[in-house]
Amino acid sequence: MRRRWLLALTAAVPSLASWRTRSADAEEPDESRAGDPAAARGRALGVHAGEFVHVYDPSVGESEPWYINDHCFVRDDAGTWHMFGITHAEPAAPLDEHIFAHATAPDLLGPWTKQPPALTLDRSYYGETHLWAPHVVHHDGLYWMFYCGGGNDHTQYAISVATSPDLWTWTRHPGGPLFRDGYDARDPMVLRLGGHWIMYYTATSDPAGGNHVVAYRTSADLVHWSERGIAYTDPVEGTWGGGTESPFVLPRFGLWYLFIGPRGGYVGTDVFVSLNPRHFETGWTAGHVASHAAEVIEAEGSWWVSSAGWGRGGVYIAPLEWK
Repeated sequence: MRRRWLLALTAAVPSLASWRTRSADAEEPDESRAGDPAAARGRALGVHAGEFVHVYDPSVGESEPWYINDHCFVRDDAGTWHMFGITHAEPAAPLDEHIFAHATAPDLLGPWTKQPPALTLDRSYYGETHLWAPHVVHHDGLYWMFYCGGGNDHTQYAISVATSPDLWTWTRHPGGPLFRDGYDARDPMVLRLGGHWIMYYTATSDPAGGNHVVAYRTSADLVHWSERGIAYTDPVEGTWGGGTESPFVLPRFGLWYLFIGPRGGYVGTDVFVSLNPRHFETGWTAGHVASHAAEVIEAEGSWWVSSAGWGRGGVYIAPLEWK
């Protein structure tokens, strides 16, 4: 059954394209409607995932099992898919994650080929201590990879960027990290919104701790970023970890959807809905997906969601359903 489903799915989506890499503007929201959750929930469709299929195993060619954690997908001009992600040999060792995995495939569902690491830790580069959660967008002829470079002070973690003309050779921004935030601020996700860029990332209400939040900043040029705002505040307090990791925001049906986790277990992502991409609240839910570090991909009217994580054996993809 799984093989027949995979073959049918591959045939149906020969030219998938990730919406998240595009520079086209999403519509700026009407701020006057930001405080009307009932209107958003009344219009929202529920979000569900179909069967997940294992598409990439980073352990191939290695003498021991490896994992992929937070990751992203992008397709180049020739139609080749690229996957970048946190990687390390099992068991989980987050503070020892020093390289970004790179794999390529002719189709989103594979076959995927392991490539040399895309980026390797550079301790001389403003104190990088590890490499976490790459996210790639394409703009002005360059690919921009945003990531967390860590730091010795958990209240001042670095969000940095490297650029590439071809997705193979990456050069760190010479000006250093874009900004620093805490506690362990990380997992950046960037999209174009109303003539500017907005970056979401996980942090805490106070850099030293407090409520887990989804923070955001805006930019006109992808280099200079505003002071932070808060898009979502979780009732749970803490420092490392928390239920606002791996934020992913996208527009759909005139609404905005926020994916965050882990929630309801390590392999669990909650989906929130709002009329405003800068304001989500607990209870404004639209679904739950059995995914860790979920990434969403739009494919010519069809939608897909990925999953990975420690002890998971690589990357999985499933259809994402709105109903």
